[in-house]
Amino acid sequence: MASETVPTTGRRRSVEGKPTFAVAFTALFLFVLYVPIVVVVLFSFNSKKSLSVFGGFSTRWYQDFFNDEGLLSSLRASLFISTVTMLCSIVLGTMLALALERVTSRPARITGTVALIPLVTPEIVTGVAALLFFTGLGMKLSLTTVIIAEITFSISYVAVIVRGRLSSMSDEVEEAARDLGCTPFQALRLVVLPTILPALIAAGLLIFALVFDDFILAFFTTGIDPQPLSVRIYSEIRMTISPAINAVGTCMLLVSVLLISLSLVVPRLLGRKDSSLDLISGG
Repeated sequence: MASETVPTTGRRRSVEGKPTFAVAFTALFLFVLYVPIVVVVLFSFNSKKSLSVFGGFSTRWYQDFFNDEGLLSSLRASLFISTVTMLCSIVLGTMLALALERVTSRPARITGTVALIPLVTPEIVTGVAALLFFTGLGMKLSLTTVIIAEITFSISYVAVIVRGRLSSMSDEVEEAARDLGCTPFQALRLVVLPTILPALIAAGLLIFALVFDDFILAFFTTGIDPQPLSVRIYSEIRMTISPAINAVGTCMLLVSVLLISLSLVVPRLLGRKDSSLDLISGG
C-alpha cells in the first residue's frame, strides 16, 4: 500500500505545481496587457493637462473631444468606413462561404486556401500592396480606397465564420425545402440565411470593431481629409500629445468592447431561441 501511495503523491505534486506557474504567468500577462489601458482610461478623466500626474477627476478632455470638429469628422469617417465595410463584407464573404462549402472540386479547394491567405499575411504587407495597387491605377487616395482595402481584408474573416456555421448545417434541411417546391433562391432566402443569421451577426459586429480600430490599412490607403480616427490620432500625437487623446482612445475602447461583447452574446441568444423553437415544434 505504501509503495502505491508514494508515486500517487508525487504525481499530485507535479500536477499541482503546473497550475501555479500557469496562474502566475497568466496574471503577469494580463497585468502587462491591461494596466496601460487602465492608465489611459484613468488619465482621460484627469483634471490636469498632464500625462503623468493625476490631479483629480474631470470630464474636460471629453468636452474638448466632442468640441473638436477635426476629431469629430474623423470619427464620422471611421463610422462610415466601418459600416460600409461591414455590409459589403457580409454579402461578399457569405457568397464566398457558400461557394466554398457547396463546391468540392479541387479548384474550389485551392480557391478556398487562397482566400484564407489574408488571415495570415502581415497587415503591413497588405497595406503596402493596396497602396501600390491604387497608385498604379492612378486612383486618388480617399475614403473610397480605404473602404476597398478594408473590404478586401475583411472578406476572409466573414467567410471563415459563415463557413463554420454552414458546415454544421444539415444538407437535408435545404433538400427538404427544394422538395416542397422552393427554388434555389427561395431555399437560400427562407432556409439557409435564417439558419446562418447568428454567424452573420457575429461576423458583422466583429468586422465593424476590427475596421473601426484598424490603423495600418487606413494609414497606407487614406487621403488627406477626412482621415479615419486612428490615423488622426497618430497624426496629432506626432505633433503634440494632448490628454484629449486619452478620451478618444477610451471612447474607441468602449465601442470595441461593446461590439465584441455583442458578437459573442447575440449569436448565443439567437441559438437558444432557435433551440427553444425546435423543442416546441418537436413537442
